[in-house]
This record gives sequence, C-alpha cells and structure tokens, in this order.
Amino acid sequence: MNHKRVARIWRRESLKVPARHKKRGRLWLNDGSCIRLRPMHRNHVWAYDFVEDRTRDGRKIRMLTVIDEFTRECLAIEVNRRLNSQDVLAVLARLFLACGVPGHIRSDNGSEFTAKAVRKWLAIMNAKTLYIEPGSPWENGYNESFNGKLRDECLNTELFYSLREA
Repeated sequence: MNHKRVARIWRRESLKVPARHKKRGRLWLNDGSCIRLRPMHRNHVWAYDFVEDRTRDGRKIRMLTVIDEFTRECLAIEVNRRLNSQDVLAVLARLFLACGVPGHIRSDNGSEFTAKAVRKWLAIMNAKTLYIEPGSPWENGYNESFNGKLRDECLNTELFYSLREA
C-alpha cells in the first residue's frame, strides 16, 4: 500500500493524518565541525522557550519549557498568564539547585531571555548563553520538537478551564 491510500483510510476512519515533513538539514557538517554546539553529556546544554495557549474563556496562558538537550528530558514546565525575566530566573534557580548548573543555555532572542538581569545572573553562575539567529527556530531544534509534541499531544487535545487546571 502506498502512503496516499493509507492517508485516505485514516481520514475515512476519522483519524489524524500526520503531516508530511520535508527532509531536515543537519545541524553539523560531515567533517565534524559544528554549525552549532552539540550536547556532549547531561547538563552540558539546556534549551528553553515559550509555548502559548488559551483557556476556555479566551485568556492567554504561557508555558516556559526547559529541556536538557543531551537526555532530551523536560526539566520544567512553568505555566502562568504572564512570564517575565524574573519568572525565568526563578525557574532556572530552582533547576540549578536540583540538577546543577549547565555549561550552556540555548534560547531565542526574546526579551525575557536577553534581559540584563538574566544575562548578569547567568554570568555569575558560569552558564554561557547560546542565542539562536532571529528567524532560525531549527537552531533550537530539540526544544522546538518538544514544544510541537506538547502542542500536538496535550494542548490541542485538552481544553483548560482555568490556569490551575493548565
């Protein structure tokens, strides 16, 4: 059977047909040189990003997701109506106490991640920052992949009535 027939059967049975993905490029070159820093061990590179959704009444909720890129383990999901740089610092402080300080933290150039307080605190903690290029979410691929799965498996299937429920 080819993929078109399988997709037709899935649609007929009211199942979700997975979207076809184009082949992804490598995040490193064949000669071993890096386009971006690869995680080599646990706590080497963490990545964090935000996911947004809405509750039943239409009010926005934000989720801060933090993952370890080597183990691909989700270390934290912080949910609130608004999350600013101080909230990011509180989550990171809690994680640093529980898991240790990572070597590097990868993020986009959002205002919550590039705030002076966050940069200063990370420098004091000896954690280097790795900011991705604007408009290049594939440079934060592990976190974007996790956020996509979180959206597909949780946020798109659940209807939250309150922030507490989320």
